[in-house]
Parts: sequence; structure tokens; C-alpha cells
Amino acid sequence: MLSAIIDLLACPVCTGELDIDAGTVICDRGHTFDIARQGYVSLLAGSTGGLRSDTTAMVAARERILGAGLYAPIADAVADASSGPVCLDVGAGTGHYLAHALDDSDPAARGIGLDLSKSCARATARADDRIGSVVADAWQRLPVADGVIDTVLSVFAPRNVAEFARVLTDDGVLVVVAPTPRHLAEIVTPMGMIGVDPTKPERIGNALTGVFEREDRTAVEHTMTLGRSDVADLVTMGPSAHHSSVDEIAARATVLPELVEVTCSVTVSRYRRV
Repeated sequence: MLSAIIDLLACPVCTGELDIDAGTVICDRGHTFDIARQGYVSLLAGSTGGLRSDTTAMVAARERILGAGLYAPIADAVADASSGPVCLDVGAGTGHYLAHALDDSDPAARGIGLDLSKSCARATARADDRIGSVVADAWQRLPVADGVIDTVLSVFAPRNVAEFARVLTDDGVLVVVAPTPRHLAEIVTPMGMIGVDPTKPERIGNALTGVFEREDRTAVEHTMTLGRSDVADLVTMGPSAHHSSVDEIAARATVLPELVEVTCSVTVSRYRRV
């Protein structure tokens, strides 16, 4: 709920404190932002530069895959790497990882789910009562106050390094989930997917150098036995869906064997500020 995290947010126009008043989010200087009936608020300031966001079909596919527990080992590793009661997920998707990261035994646990997609924001708003859902551009200044976040999550998502450092507490942690080149490798070619750049780990490290230092890294890898509809959902939920229609993805899946063994392979890394 937005009321649970409103004190953590900042106006995207003037960076002032925000409050909730009669169905709107408002700052002291009068900048107002309507709360959608689904419970999220859009704190976009200006143009998003034509950035693509996840569609309703992509979100539905992701909910089916995550709801089936196929990525449960990743969610468990993210929860293990998280620290403190206040969590921000930048590129939150459905809010699945954020909800899993919040400690059920801690009454102070609460989270902000931030995503450019309104479809994602709607899903995140219903993921957990302790989560406030916000539409915002991860590449711009985040609508979050300075030094109020214990854990920032970046799960298959953009990494705005300077902003992550700004919003974290002095002893806060950054948790980054990134795919390895083995991730979904068995279906990349037959399903016309975008493969993982082999230099991705190096690029992530270079981007974080001088601001964060890695404290821990865990390899999470397991094999999934998937039907054709599951394979289609895996493709539809990711960036490859921006280049193919749902019908095209479903048609490619029909030529696969009835059951396919597919590797899930990621690293879950925890960083602290230098």
C-alpha cells in the first residue's frame, strides 16, 4: 500500500517530501500525482525517451512462470542476500521477488516496487500489502528520498548505479541478479530469443566499480522440465517478446518436443557501497 511507503518517496519534480491526500500524492509545493484505482501511483517527470515497457501479455506470462515456482531458487537466493526491513525493487516486474525478500517475521518490513510499465505496477500493487507500487523511469532520478533504503534489488533489470548509491543507507546492500550465458540456452535458437552477452558479468562489474564493491556472489542453476506452453511463457515474459508477437512465439513452441529440459542459470550478487 502506498500509505506504508509514502515517507520514503520524493517528488520527481522538486524532490520534496510527499503525502497522500484525497486520492492523490502531493508535495509541499503542490505537485500532484493521481493514484490509480489499482493502487499504484505514476511519478514520472517528463518524457521517458521512447523506452519500451513490459506489456500485459508479458506480465501475465511472468505471473504464470513465477507462480509455478520455476524460478523459486532465484527468489530464495534474493531473499537470503537482502538485509534490513526497507527494500526497493527497481524494475520490479510483478513484485514477486520484492514480496519474497520482505521478512515475514519483521513488522517493520516494507517495500517499494518501481517499474516503467503500468501493467507491472498493477501486478506489484496486488503482490503484498506491505508494498507500494510506483511507475517511474529507472534511468532518471528515482522518486525516492536519500539514504532510506536498506536493500536495492535489481533482478534482470536496469542498473542506475549512482541512484542506487544515493537511496541506500550507509550500510545498505545492492542485490543484482543477472543471467549467465547458460540461461535458457536450450531454447534460444529454436525460439528465436535474444541470447545472453558473454561479456555481461564484466560489464556489470565495470559499471559498479568505484561505487560498489562485491561482498558475495551465489550461482543459482537448476534444470526445468517444461511443456510447450511453459516455454512460450518463458519467451513471452522476457525481452525477446519485444521482437516477436505472442502468436509467433506460440507457433515456434509447437515444433518443440512435448517436454523440454531447460537450464535456469543466474548469479545473485550482493554489493555494498565503497
